[in-house]
Amino acid sequence: MKLSKLLFGAAALALLAGPVFAAGEPSDLKVTTINGKNVITDAKGMTLYTYDKDKIGKSTCVGQCAVEWPPLTAARGAKASGAWTLVARADGSKVWAYKGHALYTFKEDKKAGDVTGDGKDGFHVVK
Repeated sequence: MKLSKLLFGAAALALLAGPVFAAGEPSDLKVTTINGKNVITDAKGMTLYTYDKDKIGKSTCVGQCAVEWPPLTAARGAKASGAWTLVARADGSKVWAYKGHALYTFKEDKKAGDVTGDGKDGFHVVK
């Protein structure tokens, strides 16, 4: 009974966090020019960020942080390649990382090319 309540709670939390883009391969991630600078985006053109508090190979943005800054979840079976690596999160999911730094989007970025999160709360555009 406890396990079913725990699973239900985890599923509800995931729904509250909003949709998270899952990239299956590094080729789903793109280098795009925004405001004259090359930045990394997801396949939809949404800007990707890294978090100052993360350590290489560790994603520490959880709870409300992950609601504001959804991690770029890797699709099941995704394979690391070159500078594109995978980082395991405490919940067992895996997120994409660039040179070991976990990648996030920002919920306030509403359209491709937005960079409203750059410098906010310790997050920076991936260049």
